Amino acid sequence: MKKNLDRIEELVSERRVKFHVFEPSQREIWTVVGKGKEYWLDPDGEYCSCPGYYFGKLAGKNLCYHLESVLLAKKENKFEKIVFSDDEYSVFLAGLISDL
Repeated sequence: MKKNLDRIEELVSERRVKFHVFEPSQREIWTVVGKGKEYWLDPDGEYCSCPGYYFGKLAGKNLCYHLESVLLAKKENKFEKIVFSDDEYSVFLAGLISDL
């Protein structure tokens, strides 16, 4: 448990939680840069694209540490906000999907 708390605090303090906003539509995508991978998250839907989330759900857990880091980053306003054009949305999504 302490190890996950350390990971969460590290991700937040290093600003590895990213909030991507596409304009003018205001579509939003949250990502967390993990060890060598960037994971897509939906904090409202409590979803993360990491393998730990999937296997954790099978084991009855609710949140992975990536999701918990997004929640903490939002609470403390410690995330990197990146603004894109709506024209970049499909390319951005394709990049995220190809990493899965």
